[in-house]
Amino acid sequence: MTDAMDPGLGDLLASLAALGRSLQERFDPQHFLAEFSAHVQALVPHDRLLIAYLEEGGDSFTVFAEHAVRGPLLHEGRYTVDFDPGGRYALDDFLLGSVFAGEPLLVHDAQEQIAALAAADRPPLRAGIRARVGVPLYSGPRVIGVFAAASLTAGVYTHEHAAAGRRIGDLIGPFIENIVLLHRERRRRRRLEGLTGLTGVFGASLKLAEILPRLAEAVRPVLDFDAMGAALIEPNDRTLQFVGVIDPDGHQPEVEPILLDELSFAPRVGRGEIVNIRDARRELDSRRLGDRRILDRGDASLLVAPLVFGDRVGGTVYVGKRRPRWYDAADVEVARVLAAEIVVAVQHQRLADEQQRLALIEAKARRLEQHVESLRGALDERYGFERILGQAPAFLEALDQAKKVAPTETTVLLTGESGTGKEALARAIHYASARADGPFVTLNCAALPEPLIESELFGHERGAFTGADRLKRGRFELAAGGTLFLDEVGELAPGGQAKLLRVLQEREFERVGSTTPLRADVRLITAARHRDLERAVADGRFRDDLFYRLAVFRLHLPALRERGDDVLLLAGHFVRELGVKMGRGEPGLSRDANDVLLAHRWPGNIRELQNAVERALIISDGGLLTSEQLGITVRSEPSAGPVPTPPPAAGEPLAELEKRSIVAALQRARGNKSRAASDLGISRTQLYTRLKRLGIE
Repeated sequence: MTDAMDPGLGDLLASLAALGRSLQERFDPQHFLAEFSAHVQALVPHDRLLIAYLEEGGDSFTVFAEHAVRGPLLHEGRYTVDFDPGGRYALDDFLLGSVFAGEPLLVHDAQEQIAALAAADRPPLRAGIRARVGVPLYSGPRVIGVFAAASLTAGVYTHEHAAAGRRIGDLIGPFIENIVLLHRERRRRRRLEGLTGLTGVFGASLKLAEILPRLAEAVRPVLDFDAMGAALIEPNDRTLQFVGVIDPDGHQPEVEPILLDELSFAPRVGRGEIVNIRDARRELDSRRLGDRRILDRGDASLLVAPLVFGDRVGGTVYVGKRRPRWYDAADVEVARVLAAEIVVAVQHQRLADEQQRLALIEAKARRLEQHVESLRGALDERYGFERILGQAPAFLEALDQAKKVAPTETTVLLTGESGTGKEALARAIHYASARADGPFVTLNCAALPEPLIESELFGHERGAFTGADRLKRGRFELAAGGTLFLDEVGELAPGGQAKLLRVLQEREFERVGSTTPLRADVRLITAARHRDLERAVADGRFRDDLFYRLAVFRLHLPALRERGDDVLLLAGHFVRELGVKMGRGEPGLSRDANDVLLAHRWPGNIRELQNAVERALIISDGGLLTSEQLGITVRSEPSAGPVPTPPPAAGEPLAELEKRSIVAALQRARGNKSRAASDLGISRTQLYTRLKRLGIE
C-alpha cells in the first residue's frame, strides 16, 4: 500500500509549489485546501480535509484550513489566518487533543465510539462523518498542528493511511508554520499601524478620564474587548484608583478602589509583566476580592498591562472579554504599546498639572509681591522719613544722619527726651533698610520687672520655670530677619545687660531653659533719655562695654521746645490727621492757640502735643481750636475734694503748675493713682510718666 502511494507524492509536491506562491499573496485557506485535496485524494481518500494549528500556550487550536467534498463547512469563523480569536477550540474538548500530543488518531466508526465523543465532536457525526484519521504536524521536534481526513463511510482508514498522512504532514508542516508566521506578522504590522490613530485621541485632552471613551473606540478594532479600564497606584497604600472604566454596554460606571494585593497576579504586574489571563475561572482565585470582582463581572479572558513610569510601576490598563482564550502573544504586544502611549499621556497630564500648579503659585506669588509692594508703599508712607515732619536745623541734621545709617546693618542708639519721636525714627530707619520686608519688633525695657526681661528678650522653653506651661519665643527670635527696637534700654537690669552684651558679641542666644543656640539675625536699635543713660554709665548702673556697643552710631533728637516753629507744623498735622479720623474735619488753630503752642515748654514733647490736639478736638464744638481747648492754659476748675488746687502764682511756669495740679489730684484721691488720673482726664500710664518726669514720689 505504501509503495502504491509513493507516486502520489509527486503530485503533492506540485501542490506545495502552489502553497509557496501563497506566501506572496493574500492567503485563502479554502482555495488552497480545495486544490490540495485533489492531490491528496489518491493517498488518503476523504470526503473532508482539515488542517489545524496549535496556538501559543498549547491549550487551544484554530483551523488553518478545511475543505468539504460534500456537505457544509463545520468550522467557519475559526481560521488561523485573520481568525476571530473567539474561534479557538480547547484541546480538551476534542479527540484531536491526543494528536497535538504527538499520537496519531484512527477512528474506524464514530457511531460505535459515540460514548467517547465530546460535545464538540458531535457536529461532524451529525454531518454524516463516520471514519477519521489524523496525524501531528511538526516543525523540527515541535508539534505545530494536525492534518486530518474524514470519510462518510465507516471502516475506510487503516494504519497505512495513517502512515501516508504522516508523510504528508512531514512535507507540509514547515510550510504551514511559515505561512502562519508570515500572515501573523502582516496582521501584527496592520494592528500596530492602527495604533497610530491614538495620537489624535490623546491630543484631544490631557485628562485620561475624559478621553477614555474615545480611546476605547480607537483601540477596539485593534484589540477587541468587552470591558476596558485604567487605574493608577497610590504609592502610600498601594491602592488601585480607577481613572475610568468602559463596561460591556459602553457606559462608564464608578469603580471602587481596591488594594493591589487583593489581585492574585499583582506580583507579576509589580515586576512589569503583562498578564494574559486566558481562562479566568481556572486561573484566578475567587478568595481574593480583586479576582472575585473580575469573575463577578463576567470576564473570562483578561490582559493587564503595567503602566511603568521610569523604573516604577504606577498603574495598569486592562482589557477583558467574556469568552475564554481570547488574547494571544500578538495581543500582548498591542497591550504593551497601548500602555506605553497611556504612560506618555499621563506624564503629559502630570506635567501640565504641575505647570498649572506652578503657574498658580507664580500668579499667587506675583499677587503677594504686588500686595507686599502695596504694603511697603503704605508702610513707607506711614513710617517713612517723609512722614517725619520738622524744619529745625538740629532736627534736620539728625534726620539726615538717620537716612545715611538706615541702609547699613549698624547698631543705632537714639537719645532724647521722652516723646521726641525716637520710635518713629527707628521705624523709618527699619523701613529704609534691606530688612524692610522683615518684622519690626519693639520692647520697652522699663515696662517689665527684672525676672521677666530675659524671657521677653530670648524666650523660654516649656517647664523652664514655674508658670512656663508652653514654649515662648522671645523678641530676638520674633525679630529674625528684621529689626529689634529696645526702648528705655537704660532701665535694663544688670542680668539682662550681661545677656544682651553676649548676644551682641556672639550673635547667638538661648531660650531660658534651653542649651540650644539660636542665631540672632536682627538689627538692633536702642533708645534712651540721653542724660539718664550717661548718668547710669557714670554711676556704674549700666555697663560701659554694653554702652559702647550700643552707641556705634548715636543720634540725638532735640526736644520740641528746641525746634522753634516745628511745634506749629506738627500741631497743624495732628489737627488734620486726627480731625479726619474723629469726624471733625480740619478745624485749624486760633491765634491764641498758636501763641500758647509756641510759649509752652512741652515737657512731654510731641506725644504731649498730640494728646493736647486730640483733647481739643474732642471738646471742640466746631470752628478754630482755642488755647483753652488745648488745655495748656490756666483754667479755673471747681474743687473735687477737701484739698483745693492751689492757685497759680504770678508768672509761675506751666511745668510747675502741672506738678502742683498732679500733687493736688493725688491728695484728693488719697494716693489712689487710678482715681487721680481719672480726675485729671488722663490715663494711668500717662500719670505714671508725668510722675517720673516731674520727680513726684
